[in-house]
Amino acid sequence: MNTPHFTFAYWCLLVAALLPMGCAWLAKAGRMKVSSRDGGFDNVDPRAWLARQEGWRARANAAQANSFEGLPFFMAAVIIAHQLGARQSLLDLLAFAYVVLRLVYIALYVGGAGTARSAVWALGLLVNIAILFIGWR
Repeated sequence: MNTPHFTFAYWCLLVAALLPMGCAWLAKAGRMKVSSRDGGFDNVDPRAWLARQEGWRARANAAQANSFEGLPFFMAAVIIAHQLGARQSLLDLLAFAYVVLRLVYIALYVGGAGTARSAVWALGLLVNIAILFIGWR
């Protein structure tokens, strides 16, 4: 009997799902204990506060939005690959590569390295497409 288990690729889904929250935390870092009157994080109206940010905080917030945007395709690709019986070791490797690329992407986004960031985003997209098709026969 084939007993279902939580694969490494599924753990990568969990990590990818948490990345947007990590970006939000980064955008707010150091501003949580500062009064909102003094420019600190405003938990009453957090979206407006984030929209007023500039520099690396604004880029961290943008990385959050992009992380949410890319998440459905990654989740679907991993689930479809599992359903199609993709070779687990390759699926795990590609899912891990995607998460690492997303972490690099976030670092480049926050750091303001636009061209490198776009290149890493494109690599992540290609990895995602590969994940989608590795179970296709």
